[in-house]
Amino acid sequence: MAAKLLSTSLLTLLLISLFYSISAATNEDTTTKTMEEFSGYPTDSHHSILSFSLNSFSVESEKLQSQARVIDELSTLSDSPAPAVTRILYSEKDNLARRFIKGIMEQVGLSVREDAVGNIYGRWDGSEKGLPAVATGSHIDAIPFSGKYDGVVGVLGALEAINVLRRSGFQPKRPLEVIMFTSEEPTRFGISCLGSRLLAGSEALVNTLKLAADAQNISFFDAAKSAGYNLSPDDLSKMVLAEGSYAAFVELHIEQGPLLEEEGLSIGIVTAIAAPASIKVEFEGNGGHAGAVLMPNRNDAGLAAAELALAVERHVLESGSIDTVGTVGILELHPGAINSIPSKSHIEIDIRDIDENRRNGVIEKVHKTAINISQNRQVKLSEFKIINQDPPALSDKSVIDSMKFSTEQLNLSHKFMISRAYHDSLFMARISPMGMIFIPCYKGYSHKPEEYASIEDISNGVKVLALTLAKLSLE
Repeated sequence: MAAKLLSTSLLTLLLISLFYSISAATNEDTTTKTMEEFSGYPTDSHHSILSFSLNSFSVESEKLQSQARVIDELSTLSDSPAPAVTRILYSEKDNLARRFIKGIMEQVGLSVREDAVGNIYGRWDGSEKGLPAVATGSHIDAIPFSGKYDGVVGVLGALEAINVLRRSGFQPKRPLEVIMFTSEEPTRFGISCLGSRLLAGSEALVNTLKLAADAQNISFFDAAKSAGYNLSPDDLSKMVLAEGSYAAFVELHIEQGPLLEEEGLSIGIVTAIAAPASIKVEFEGNGGHAGAVLMPNRNDAGLAAAELALAVERHVLESGSIDTVGTVGILELHPGAINSIPSKSHIEIDIRDIDENRRNGVIEKVHKTAINISQNRQVKLSEFKIINQDPPALSDKSVIDSMKFSTEQLNLSHKFMISRAYHDSLFMARISPMGMIFIPCYKGYSHKPEEYASIEDISNGVKVLALTLAKLSLE
């Protein structure tokens, strides 16, 4: 009982500090200064977090502005011109961004390490040795021509949450750890949440990566080597974390949907993450000259793909649930000439639902329809491959309660909601109790340059995350 009262008292004192502390200083055009601004600590090696004073809690507009500057600085490490961001796994820009994040982690005072595939960990040790850490984090890779907030808010926001706690004088009982996950996006090798999947244990993924190659036929292992990760299949198998390796995991993220903004709410407390499934389909026909082959004599692989794409929409709507969604995000035709009948087609399908059985039922219908299309159009269904078929994840009650407590203590409006996008949290839920904090984003835009979250909303998310981490670290 005394320990519980002590924890409550510490959190009350922390709450007072939280209202007065989100980092930085003034702007200079150097990476060192940018990292120093964000961390809130100078590069002086004699600096100690024990020397904080009440002056560090003063509210200045520059403190909010510095967060925006760091996000902008990271967005320049991109293979596409602003305002778009493109940052692909193991590319030069990805490597530069990794160094940038490690630099901030070190500046904040965290001990930094990387694993075999480049998941980056920054740890703040707790007062009691041997306890599993409370973890937070997200990703910084970005699909082609996307925005600068997806994932990034969850990494930089996590580091700022650590800043808030350190400047307040808080000392965690359990260690706190910030994780930057490798390749949450499936852009290069078609595998989403690569880093967190490996941590959760996936022998199937290890086998897939042995044969994986990108569009330029560069193997996964060669790509990793070019980025400084000289690994083997055995290294991947050794990455698996046992259940309970972390005491909890909490991810801060933009909503990637319009609900919070439309309803004028500050925070979304995620109760479940929808289950994604990815499918690759290929049809083969005869092809031929667009003028010379008459319509009754055609075996058009392109029309087969188009028909299946429409069937995906139909079968998803037939589910009768607003939570069932389907997307044909890739449709490629060969040879790809205006005056040539497609002889080959390749489509990739994404189907999601919070109900695993309902989603699997849609997949089965799509498969049957693909077979019927191939027979009716006399084309060959050369591939129908389910790349991944993940189960949904439920947020843990203890983490939900901590997020709710933090939001209420900070007097922020909130709602409970489902994440229809997948996140690294989906796989961290297999290792530890999991939860997610959503903040609003403009019109729900994401995966496009118009993606935007206000610095005020980011700051609200950071404060909720900081208090949640503090609460969980004392349990």
